[in-house]
Amino acid sequence: VHVETWQATYAGLLPDSMLVSMSDVRQSAWWSQLLADPGEARGVFVADDEEMGVVGFGSCGPVRDRPEGLDGRELKVGEVYTLYVEPDFQNRGLGRRLLDALFRQLMADRCDTVVLWMLAQNPTRFFYEGLGGEPVGERVDTLAGVNVDEIAYGWRHLRVPLVRRRLAAEE
Repeated sequence: VHVETWQATYAGLLPDSMLVSMSDVRQSAWWSQLLADPGEARGVFVADDEEMGVVGFGSCGPVRDRPEGLDGRELKVGEVYTLYVEPDFQNRGLGRRLLDALFRQLMADRCDTVVLWMLAQNPTRFFYEGLGGEPVGERVDTLAGVNVDEIAYGWRHLRVPLVRRRLAAEE
């Protein structure tokens, strides 16, 4: 799932050489290590299909790079590290349910604000905006030797469920 979603989502945004060189074997080893010793990751959640197995996943923990839009505020900030759903299973509510599970984990860790960093040109940013995420920071990162612009989306007041956030935005 990790390799397929990266290759589908980041085609044209990241170097082809990087995307082509990704392998299920390496990503499986990375996930095995993360699950055996999660380090900072406080929550790892998966979406499972009876026939296909894992079709989505997400992970979260303490914020690693606090966006400038949150500086100076007395907030306990958590971060969504990963959230991916296999392309054939998108638009079925799995991403929203995974994000909700990640938010609930971060709330249990006493976070009142959550951030998620992503490529600024990633079209899935509209998914996060539709769920109440607001831009709170920018940075430049280097992936496969290429500088890429990233944007942080933030959510405050985590006590409001994502379903209610979406309905309120549509009213």
